[in-house]
Amino acid sequence: MNRPVQYLFDLTLVLTRKEIQVRYKNNVLGYLWSVLQPLSFALVYFIAFKIFMRVQMENYTLYLLTGMFPWQWFANSVNEASGTFISNAPIIKKINFPRNLLVAANIIKDAIHFILCIPVIMLFCFIYDSPISITWLYGIPILLVLQTVMIYGLSLLISTLNLFFRDLERIVTILVTFLFFLTPIVYNYEMVPEKYRQLLALNPMAFLMTSWRSLFLSGQMDWKAILITLVWSVILYGLGQMIYKKLVWRFAEVL
Repeated sequence: MNRPVQYLFDLTLVLTRKEIQVRYKNNVLGYLWSVLQPLSFALVYFIAFKIFMRVQMENYTLYLLTGMFPWQWFANSVNEASGTFISNAPIIKKINFPRNLLVAANIIKDAIHFILCIPVIMLFCFIYDSPISITWLYGIPILLVLQTVMIYGLSLLISTLNLFFRDLERIVTILVTFLFFLTPIVYNYEMVPEKYRQLLALNPMAFLMTSWRSLFLSGQMDWKAILITLVWSVILYGLGQMIYKKLVWRFAEVL
């Protein structure tokens, strides 16, 4: 590994460690909150949709969890992106380093939490007698990379623009909530009326969530959904990088 790459790698590790320490400072339960939060949401949606609305779907708890855990990674990273550069203003003003590593560190932190939640999914697969496929060995890394690239591009875009338009933080929170219900998480793709299914392609998270669920529940890779996800990942990555490179020189000024 040459020196510049080693420097970026080491700096990213340091920043990621800092993000983890800040997040869990004075938290007694620590990592468990990463599991309890999506589990609590899954319980609420189970009561609402399975018990009250009587959604006809087998193993609905497992179905919810296989969508809630990857979604939680996305939602946490994107919602926190708005304040990434603002909360690190002292570092940005004093030290010259690639600012986008702050965004990357935040995403890696949430990715680690997601990876640590996969054993919980495995436990529920065992409880519901759902087989764990060998496909997970290569499917999980592929989807991890795609989701990381997608979230990075979107988070870099949001964190950059929020420096100049501070109202964006509140708008993002609202949009993430809307996006949750427009993504097949508490319902499946087949429940969407056929005339609206094509519109799901406009939702960058829809086919990524479908891919995770297909992998976890049936051990299959939905290559069409993965291809659409790849296209969205490239678009969002390119857009985020373009806006960041155009505005990064003004960061110290606006902070």
